[in-house]
Amino acid sequence: MQRIALIDDRKDMNAEQASVYDVATKDPDAPRAGPYAVYIRLPKLFAAMQRLRACLAAGPLSLRERQIVNLTVARHWNARYPWFAQVRRSRAAGIAEPVIEAINARGTPDLPDPRERTCFAVAHDMLASKGLSATVYAAAENTMGVADLVALVAAVGNFSMTCLTAVAFQLAPPDHDPMPLEE
Repeated sequence: MQRIALIDDRKDMNAEQASVYDVATKDPDAPRAGPYAVYIRLPKLFAAMQRLRACLAAGPLSLRERQIVNLTVARHWNARYPWFAQVRRSRAAGIAEPVIEAINARGTPDLPDPRERTCFAVAHDMLASKGLSATVYAAAENTMGVADLVALVAAVGNFSMTCLTAVAFQLAPPDHDPMPLEE
């Protein structure tokens, strides 16, 4: 059961909340539901998370690469609402169903693209071992370059915060969730 009432309707927001919410509505990709409906309680956090998301989206990782990271992170944290949202976004980005299913099953997806494969390997290694092994780091640096690797690590951390928020407040996906997390 969800632990917190979400403020997801503008009429229920105070002036500061409504102001940052209005800014977010100008960006069609800006999330406002799920964990963001929790962040709105702290308008400066909501705005900062929107800016960080936009910064990472404008960075060197492709949409597909970011989706591989997000799916991996959501699966790691068993974050049901983020998983739901990221499955939908991943399908729209052209991520193949077997890739999504493999991540859901805690397996290693078949990713022919070396950068996408690296995004999965880095996210998985960081979360599973609470660090980045020398082997994975060296391969990632070789494949991604240092600047893109910085963006990749930041993406893992940023989406971990989103997932941890969803887990802490037990945010559930809609009842029509087409691919729930496997147990």
